[in-house]
Amino acid sequence: MTAPSIAQAKPVEQASRASWQDSERVLGVAMLLPAGLYVILLVDIPFILAILFAFSDVTVGDPALDHFTLATFQRVLSDPNFQRALANNILFTLISQGFMVVMANILAFALTRNFRGKWLVRFLILLPWATPIAIGTVGWLWMFDSVYSPVDWIFRNLGLLKQIGVIGQVGLIKNTTNMYWLGEPGLAMFSVILVQIWRMLPMSTVIIMAGLTSISPDIRDAVQVDGVGWWREWREVTLPLLRPILLVALLFGIIFTFTDMTVVYVLTRGGPPPNTTQVLASWAFIKGIQSGNLSEGAATVMFMLPVLLGVALIMLRIARRSEVG
Repeated sequence: MTAPSIAQAKPVEQASRASWQDSERVLGVAMLLPAGLYVILLVDIPFILAILFAFSDVTVGDPALDHFTLATFQRVLSDPNFQRALANNILFTLISQGFMVVMANILAFALTRNFRGKWLVRFLILLPWATPIAIGTVGWLWMFDSVYSPVDWIFRNLGLLKQIGVIGQVGLIKNTTNMYWLGEPGLAMFSVILVQIWRMLPMSTVIIMAGLTSISPDIRDAVQVDGVGWWREWREVTLPLLRPILLVALLFGIIFTFTDMTVVYVLTRGGPPPNTTQVLASWAFIKGIQSGNLSEGAATVMFMLPVLLGVALIMLRIARRSEVG
């Protein structure tokens, strides 16, 4: 090859290399590859293994997939502890998310107003979400301590423990010297729900705040010019515009609450008495990991999948209709 032909070939090679580097298709594949590998290795493969385990009799002592059967699901369904865990899951989720929606709306409306010290209030509200849930739950474990609880100390010094002891007549509290937050079934359930609300409230508040700030100021100005009151404005203007955002916040809250085991495991270990406050995730961990029965643990987890899929599809469909309307 002569010198002029070599000189002409170099610009062509550089142009082809530049076009390869500037290709949107190549860039898209390169950007999606790490996320795709993450999903395949840490989500898809464990999920497929969980399905295989659920239809088998795999244990830690015998990990071989010899045959597939539905007997595992029959044993799980007939277990009273599973039935109690499923009922607790539904109860904890409904109560905590009901309170969350109301309180998150109130906080979001308050935090979108201008007042002194708003940054500090926002920081304090967002702190539970920034704190690792295990560390935050350990803090609540100290607050619910049967001897050193600061809540009991406040009630005792205010003379409220004896008055609260009247509740013991209906079986919630059986003594008046201490509350025993994690030692009585009713108080233990209340404590778990309270911590779940504390955990999920910041995220829901931030989502609703984002929805409130996205509403055009022109709409609010037009409503104020018409002389519409606050309640009517919220019911007829703000709520319809905010409904898709509310549904997204509620969907995230349901998923996080329904699949969480940290709060129950750290606070009560499922008691008292055994398995009174158990939820599906913690019961699956106990059966599959601590007891070594991998098949029943996987089958227990599988029951959460259709529930969450159904809730997600219904709420996303409602949100889509709200956006179209």
